[in-house]
Amino acid sequence: MLVTINVAVLLANIIILRLRRRTQARSRFDEKLTVAIVLVFGVLIAPTAFGQGILDVVVQVVQGVSQSGR
Repeated sequence: MLVTINVAVLLANIIILRLRRRTQARSRFDEKLTVAIVLVFGVLIAPTAFGQGILDVVVQVVQGVSQSGR
């Protein structure tokens, strides 16, 4: 039996656990590490179908906001 771990899912869980902590309990290094983890997560999820779906939604929202400002 072979058990595989999807790195993106593992990073998503780590991000959720890190962000649940109180803001006052975070050091500057802790904040930088969280940003680095989120960036790696974004790079891993971007080429997937789920990542492309998120990109499409964000593009539509940005276009809607920019058009409403005109």
